[in-house]
Order: sequence, then structure tokens, then C-alpha cells
Amino acid sequence: MEQHELKPPTGAKRKRKRVGCGDGSGHGSYSGRGCKGQKSRSGGGVRPGFEGGQLPLVKRLPHKRGFTNIFKTEYQIVNVGRLKAFPPNTEVTPQSLFEAGLVKSKGSPIKVLGGGDIDRPLVVKVSRFSASAERKILAVGGKVESI
Repeated sequence: MEQHELKPPTGAKRKRKRVGCGDGSGHGSYSGRGCKGQKSRSGGGVRPGFEGGQLPLVKRLPHKRGFTNIFKTEYQIVNVGRLKAFPPNTEVTPQSLFEAGLVKSKGSPIKVLGGGDIDRPLVVKVSRFSASAERKILAVGGKVESI
């Protein structure tokens, strides 16, 4: 195949619509713009969002402030006081928290917060710990591990 033999596929190229070239063309007299009115004039038409003089939607809504971070990490939270459900010297993992009914899903990350008190040593393996939760777990002889 030579360069001079190349041609576009059938239907890829179309002739432009020549409006105003006689009634026989199907695009004569009004040139496909209908009769009279704002939209038939050159430069006519309305701006985007115009609602015919009615107060536009964008002005009817209250101002939205700030933004929502779509990359935010949603943590499931568990307070230290709820870890009393486990016997002493147990390894607390996302799986065991799910089975105990302390979190709703195994998939999303878990953060332990410092609410409540703990009275037994536990090995806690979750995604994050607040500083106070870490102190409380270590104070009773437990261990913390971020996974």
C-alpha cells in the first residue's frame, strides 16, 4: 500500500450543510432556524443557565462554603473502653473486632480512641491510635502495633 492509495473509511467525511441555498435543498428560506424569534436571529439565543427571567436555580440555592475532600480516609472508631470485651493477653485484630461486633466492616481502616478505661493487657493491631489510647493501653502492660 502506497501513501497515495490511502483513503478515509466510508462515511468518515461528510459535506458541510449549505444552508440558505434554495428551497429544493431542504435548508432554504429560513435555513433550519424556524420562523422569527430570538433563536432565529444571528447572535440570538440565551446564555447557559437562563430560565426565561425566573430566578435561576444557581441564585435560589444557598451559598456552599468549603469543599469535600474526595480522598478523605474514613476510619471506623473504637474506644479503648470497648476493648474490655476481650480477655487479658488477647491479640486484638480487625477480624476479632468485627467478630465481636465492635466494627461494621473488615475492609475499612480502624482507629482506636482514648474514650473509657482499660484494665487488662492486650496486644492491639489496628491502623491508627490516638495518643491517649496508646498511653492507656501501654499503661496496663499491653502492646500497640499499627498495620
